[in-house]
Amino acid sequence: MRLRFIGAAGQVTGSCYLLEAAGRRILVDCGAYQERPSLDRNWDPFPVDPASVDTLLLTHAHVDHSGLIPKFVRDGYRGRILATSATGDLLPIVLLDAARIHEEDAAFKKKRHRKEGRRGPHPEIPLFTAEDVERTLPLLEDTSYGKEVRLGEGLSVTFRDAGHILGSAMLEVAVRENGAARRVVFSGDIGQRNKPLVRDPAVFRQADYVVIESTYGDREHEDAKDVETLLAEAVLAAVEAGGNLVIPTFAVERAQELIFHLSRLVRTGRIPHLLVFLDSPMAVDVTDVFAEHASELDEEARRLFGEGQTPFAFPGLKLIRTIEESKAINAVRGTSVIMAGSGMCTGGRIKHHLARNISRPESVILFVGYQARDTLGRAILSRPPEVRIHGQMWPVRARIAKIEGFSAHADRRGLNRWLDALQAPPRELFVTHGDREVSAAFAAAVAKDRGWRATVPAPGEEWTLD
Repeated sequence: MRLRFIGAAGQVTGSCYLLEAAGRRILVDCGAYQERPSLDRNWDPFPVDPASVDTLLLTHAHVDHSGLIPKFVRDGYRGRILATSATGDLLPIVLLDAARIHEEDAAFKKKRHRKEGRRGPHPEIPLFTAEDVERTLPLLEDTSYGKEVRLGEGLSVTFRDAGHILGSAMLEVAVRENGAARRVVFSGDIGQRNKPLVRDPAVFRQADYVVIESTYGDREHEDAKDVETLLAEAVLAAVEAGGNLVIPTFAVERAQELIFHLSRLVRTGRIPHLLVFLDSPMAVDVTDVFAEHASELDEEARRLFGEGQTPFAFPGLKLIRTIEESKAINAVRGTSVIMAGSGMCTGGRIKHHLARNISRPESVILFVGYQARDTLGRAILSRPPEVRIHGQMWPVRARIAKIEGFSAHADRRGLNRWLDALQAPPRELFVTHGDREVSAAFAAAVAKDRGWRATVPAPGEEWTLD
């Protein structure tokens, strides 16, 4: 039994692991790289022949876990893609939106490079297209939480609720061969407890090997109860200064959680009535999926739906789909709240809104999600004198703010609470999906405090498990 760490090893994005067991090759996630120094890796050939993989297990729909699947299929993968029902509904939205962004960015770069008389490091073509996505979707096979799915003789997987976003899952892979039984757990992205939309993450009592994420493995979040107060303060700061509140927003879960809180702030009178734009066709479609899967949401959201009150609507909210509608936001005078993707500012409409607001001292740029190293979002958070957006340098004069309590990831305390459920140490704990020094700090703390074997695998590293 062997485990290869293809992506999210020593970095946050690009989640991808290859498990070879019981004569089968199982790929766990197939995510895109979003850190700037790693973007070239999205264009590289896969280190494993896609045609040789039997099954792809998808933990959830976020691009850093799913964003290379159409390329994987285009390059030869023909097996099934197992995911929860909600993830199966979200994935077409996510991948088609990614394809559109790739197509638009390729056209934009081609035009810009022609004007500048230069060539980029890659062909001026999309990483993948909508046609590639359409070829991918028939491979999707839905499953449900708690159902054991056979992957081959002596090999099965069970999906457990990760509490990260709608449909997110942890994977419990059971292997039986040569008279021995082993259990390998992939945490996926572990969510926070007591969030308003998604349920609390599941825990495990026993595992022989564990692959655990560590995005926030070196810190603890603000009290989640305070996020509405902090959000209200950001809105009021923009109102008082006469600028806009611009929020880079992940389309899946974060946009819906923001709408949930803004709705409550407006209805309770904690912020004035003002225009709130959700400028993301993808986020608008995802919000519809949340409503369709209302029975899978957390208790408070289910109660609101049961009372006939959708938590995803309030006076002043404008759902933006077309480019023309997006451009029209520029003509609005006074303070507006503008939520747009991508959440790490790596592409999409948020770049246009940042270009129009980042040099305005009266505007506020608010980050409500993790910003991976070497992304535009992380650069802005460091408050440099200027940043590069669409090939042009822009002075950073806007107020830069951050609310960590919105994170869909468990913090150090939450990760340790998740590990506490294990009744015996695993044979090995692999710490991934975090900046290298963060993963190393978390692994060292686990080894010191628990006496467990914990390691941070390097990119491409392969372990023989038994």
